[in-house]
Amino acid sequence: MSEPVNVYLIGPMGVGKSTIGRLLASQLDLPFYDSDREIEFVTGADIPWIFDVEGEKGFRIREARMIDTLTQRKGIILATGGGAILDPNSRHFLHSRGTVVYLRASVAQQLERTGKDKNRPLLQTENPLAKIKELIRIREPLYRETAHLIIDTSRKSPRSVSTDIMRQLETLWGGEAQLSADDPTEPDTTQI
Repeated sequence: MSEPVNVYLIGPMGVGKSTIGRLLASQLDLPFYDSDREIEFVTGADIPWIFDVEGEKGFRIREARMIDTLTQRKGIILATGGGAILDPNSRHFLHSRGTVVYLRASVAQQLERTGKDKNRPLLQTENPLAKIKELIRIREPLYRETAHLIIDTSRKSPRSVSTDIMRQLETLWGGEAQLSADDPTEPDTTQI
């Protein structure tokens, strides 16, 4: 494979996208991006603040712009926010510009990993379990539609999940892929 390959991790909160993404980036010697962290960097504000000031709609607009910007790069590993797949254009960009890996976990595992995290605006509710179930019901078909590969992360270490992803990517790509990053300059994120 002569062209650098992008790997995009999608899935709900608490499945390990960022942790596993960093491991994959290290294994593949590619730069790692987390779309939520990139939004925070560009705006100078954290995600809960953006939700408070602009609402979820405002955040989703920023998120869609960031997904478009980051997926234009070549040879990256990208961990997306749980709701990145809500935007049809983002789903298209992710699916057409790289290999999309949908990371899944049980509802119990998601609640265990995220239930008390104050940086999860959508879970700041009296019943985080009900919210997680509602989000899964709405988003599961969109994750499946966007993904090339589906990997379960429940009760697995990040290292074993990244190894499983590597094995499946090699199969998908027809053996060992030649991976390399392009120009190391940062993406233009001025409109995000």
